[in-house]
Amino acid sequence: MSVSPFDDPLLAALLGDEESARLFTPETEIGEFNVFEAALARAEAAEGVIPSAAADAIVAAAADLTPDMASLRAAVARDGVVVPEYVRQLRQMLPAAHSEWLHFGTTSQDLIDTALVRRLVPIVMTFDARLTGTLAALDGLDRRFSGNKIMGRTRMQDALPITVADRLRSWREPLVRHRTRLAELKPRLLVLQFGGAVGTRDKLGGKGEAVAGRLADALGLAPAAPWHSQRDNLAEFTAWLALVSGSLGKIGADIVLMAQNTVGEVMLADAGSSSAMPHKANPVRAELLVALAHFTAALSSAMATALVHEQERSGAAWTLEWLTLPQMVMATGAALNTASALLASVTRMGGSG
Repeated sequence: MSVSPFDDPLLAALLGDEESARLFTPETEIGEFNVFEAALARAEAAEGVIPSAAADAIVAAAADLTPDMASLRAAVARDGVVVPEYVRQLRQMLPAAHSEWLHFGTTSQDLIDTALVRRLVPIVMTFDARLTGTLAALDGLDRRFSGNKIMGRTRMQDALPITVADRLRSWREPLVRHRTRLAELKPRLLVLQFGGAVGTRDKLGGKGEAVAGRLADALGLAPAAPWHSQRDNLAEFTAWLALVSGSLGKIGADIVLMAQNTVGEVMLADAGSSSAMPHKANPVRAELLVALAHFTAALSSAMATALVHEQERSGAAWTLEWLTLPQMVMATGAALNTASALLASVTRMGGSG
């Protein structure tokens, strides 16, 4: 077992989400730094903050940079962030006359936070599409099995008969609300981070807002005031991840119980096998949804803790985000993929249908 099960060579087949994982690699992050520095140079040159020739040189250097990853790794241990060494390597590629204008008026957190948000854009789009797919799978089950009877249970005890449609409704409606929540969250989440050393854009000679507007447009993000120590939007996003995973975990928990031999209210086409008991059909995907729901719920408290940023910027709270947010994205991505596969494997719910 690897340190992270999400990229374990074996467990990734169960827990992995390759589409999300590609966005959380050093190469992808450094690529976003290059995009940021090139876009910043163009924006500052357009506003007369730096010379146009310097901007051209920075754009060319950013396009050509092949970073020394070993040096970046060593520098992170010293600096706590990768950006100072990244900027040093990029600056070495510039003529002396232009090097002072690289990274002008910005700071490490601007690069790292904006690189994160830029990678969250495709994640948000993908997760929204996966939610849509899960809802479509539920609709398919509704068409096939809605009128079949199952036992309604309260506190895990037999209560009164209900229909499959009643159970599916309790699975579907939270997911519909989560899609609405995501649409409401996107304008707050997918925004530029650009504030400079202490969030005042003070080095830009009164042109900070204009440069920020051009930079946001170039990066495909909404403009925003600097939010170095204001982490509520990221915490809201990870709370959304926990909500989605939790709602999918409820589906998993219900299917685990419905699939029991003594209950037999659901039949799965490709349940898991046992090494010792060949008669068993284990509801592996349903169990996985429960585990991922518990995992994201636990991590969401860490993201709430990371709201506490001391004064203008915090290294400790920021590091806690790095430990937490990617894991929550991976877990929720895995849960969405697992839910779709699980629902597609249902061959019967309730009666014979």
